[in-house]
Amino acid sequence: MEYKIVINEFEGPLDLLLHLIKESKMEITEIRIDEITKQYLDYIETMESMNLDIASEYLIMAAELIEMKSRSLLPSKQNETDEYEEDPKKKLIARLLEYKRYKEMTSLFEDLELVRKKFYTKKPEDLRTYQEPVEFEETYDVNLLVEALNNFFKRKQKEKPLNTKITKKEYSVNKRNIEIKNILLKKKQVKFEDLFDVYKKDYVVVTFLSILDLLKKQEINVIQDNNFSSIIISIKNN
Repeated sequence: MEYKIVINEFEGPLDLLLHLIKESKMEITEIRIDEITKQYLDYIETMESMNLDIASEYLIMAAELIEMKSRSLLPSKQNETDEYEEDPKKKLIARLLEYKRYKEMTSLFEDLELVRKKFYTKKPEDLRTYQEPVEFEETYDVNLLVEALNNFFKRKQKEKPLNTKITKKEYSVNKRNIEIKNILLKKKQVKFEDLFDVYKKDYVVVTFLSILDLLKKQEINVIQDNNFSSIIISIKNN
């Protein structure tokens, strides 16, 4: 059989043996040691003739193949191995099958790597920075604020009452308007519920009426970035 020698294309002696077996159209489990040994030694000789360095692992495999070939030439009785000694040929076949599976998996991983390189990923980013705040029309603002006030009451009812001193204090919408505008000028923007810093019925009512009054006068903005998110109140620039 004419065999074409390919130099420096194998990753080791097992890789070379798999190639020789494939070229000879053999099954790994039915390899012919004499034929494979001859082709393997031809490869080694070709490398030597080209003054190429031969790795020690190739020479070790050559010695193992020669030993197996010598065993196959002995009479059957002399070739019998101890029952506790593993058959060198079976051991070689097992190594070849394991290496073949390894190569197939490596090839699969390389293909998957090539496919993965075609994908470009980007870390998650908060897209809200690209959204423009939504300013609601006045009729819708009122409904939105009423709902927010109801939610505020529900949360407060679940909280334990605080021990406070009861003092009589009068509240007016105009006065509360000034207080809210001063807060907004200082903090730029606040959450709707943060304006109700005192949980008393008359104070809450006056604060809510003040927000509606300022909204009607177009002195404040009422903004909600997303459904169910906090309502933000800010002063409107003149």
